[in-house]
Amino acid sequence: MSAYLGVERSLTGRRWTGPGIEVERQAEAMAQATGLPSALCQTLARLGVPAAEAEGYLSPTLRDLLPDPRSLRDTEVAAARLLAAAQGRERIAIFADYDVDGGASAALVIDWLRRMQAPAPTLYVPDRIDEGYGPNAPAMTALAARHDLIVCVDCGTLSHDALAAAAGADVVVLDHHLGAETLPPALAVVNPNRQDESGDLAHLCAAAVVFLVLVEAGRQLRVAGGAEPDLMALLDLVALATVADVAPLTGVNRAFVRQGLKVMGRRARPGLVALGDAARLDRPPAAYHLGFVLGPRINAGGRVGQADLGARLLATEDAGEARALAEQLERLNEERREIEAAVRAAALAQAEARGVDAPLVWAAGEGWHPGVVGIVASRLKEMTNRPAVVIGLEGDEGKGSGRSVSGVDLGAAVQRLARENLLLKGGGHRMAAGLTVARDQLEPTMARLSELLARQGAGTVGPADLRLDGVLMPGAATPELVERLEAAGPFGAGAPGPRYVFPDCAIGYARAVGETHLKLRLDDGLGGRLDAISFGAFDGPLGPALMAHGGARFHFAGRLEVNHWGGRQTVQLRLEDAAPAG
Repeated sequence: MSAYLGVERSLTGRRWTGPGIEVERQAEAMAQATGLPSALCQTLARLGVPAAEAEGYLSPTLRDLLPDPRSLRDTEVAAARLLAAAQGRERIAIFADYDVDGGASAALVIDWLRRMQAPAPTLYVPDRIDEGYGPNAPAMTALAARHDLIVCVDCGTLSHDALAAAAGADVVVLDHHLGAETLPPALAVVNPNRQDESGDLAHLCAAAVVFLVLVEAGRQLRVAGGAEPDLMALLDLVALATVADVAPLTGVNRAFVRQGLKVMGRRARPGLVALGDAARLDRPPAAYHLGFVLGPRINAGGRVGQADLGARLLATEDAGEARALAEQLERLNEERREIEAAVRAAALAQAEARGVDAPLVWAAGEGWHPGVVGIVASRLKEMTNRPAVVIGLEGDEGKGSGRSVSGVDLGAAVQRLARENLLLKGGGHRMAAGLTVARDQLEPTMARLSELLARQGAGTVGPADLRLDGVLMPGAATPELVERLEAAGPFGAGAPGPRYVFPDCAIGYARAVGETHLKLRLDDGLGGRLDAISFGAFDGPLGPALMAHGGARFHFAGRLEVNHWGGRQTVQLRLEDAAPAG
């Protein structure tokens, strides 16, 4: 396939690819059959939506897409045990991971128990630095001594020894991380990524797994003649976790997020209201805000502060407590940004010195904060289109996080390293993993990981192609068009939003915003103009090249969004790339 508009290498080093002839034919036929706008049909066709299903896709219902919870193993057992504990007013503890998915999962269970008028559970979130990821034996032993039931959310599937230490209490695991051949000693392990599952629901985050268990609990309540809590009101938490955990926005996940955003728009959950206010979010949140505005702030507690802040914020009913927690998380997020910037600069320099064309890009540094290594790994992955691992060294060990690219299963490779005793600890899923390695085994372990990833083709790809949906002129970029396109969303992992090229435009003006961003205006010479912003443009070649345009004309590529300001709606381009025209 030839490069789109002939762009073999853009200013960011990418090859542009178009929708393809078959997609264009399907889009044209869909537009004729449905009367929907051509740009919207192009997006639907690219997402694989048949013309006959277009209207239904634009208005998905959770009822039609929700799977039977009993299709997951142990769901009935887990739901029955939760119900018995709630109705019997037993002592319940929730052991949660320290990220958004873990916090939202914990808040789901806490909220549900509150609606069941059960006693408030104990929330336990491990410290990222002192305890690491997942259940540990001392914590489980202590919790078991004081509780009848321990619910592990977003963790626990690989914690055999830790769960064995919970003598005297029942343990239920609600998780989505890749399972091993044997399960830990628990009453129930509900996990779509168990080895004995079909994989049909492998795309669910942990909060979605928790929600399905609560749906099954509701079914059991109905059968027994009881009244079930309103579960639809909990979908704001499921939506937040789904987007923040980068779960693919397809199938039921898409319905979860669409419905959850509607729930969030009602501003009924004090924690999310306070967090949005602290972030100066002046409009109902979209999927973007969940992943890039709210999510990082919730994560900040687990990364550089107190690990349970996010879960407490999401679970609280008290508006005053919510405001205090949100302000604390806002401060921690600023601190996290500063730490991340320093580690990112050091990691990038080290990775470039080592070489970024290998199957694995990695860096390790003394004292790098464990709370930001995952974010930095994600940045390296995005810059190189290679799986990336970043490790913070302290004493005899290094704790790190990895992020992968499409088609390369990093979690499976890390688990194999653990089986080969090259890691002290390791686990994860296809796109992300965590690991602990002995300092003196660092080099051979990374070499072996690179070898395993090479077998999956990680070293054979060049810079990532930039996929484009079509060409638009600035005058066609209206709020009405963006609104119609958003009906095909929400967009995110697994369902990327439409990206368009605005061809052969001059730069009306360009100026730096802050330290790394670029704001500019595109002018097609025919009266059409479009404002654009490129975040992080000066972290790479895009910003400097466009600032020094010298009157040259460019093709500009990016995604359209609506700005709400002073009661007016205007469209701007979130610029991602550009290439010289002609």
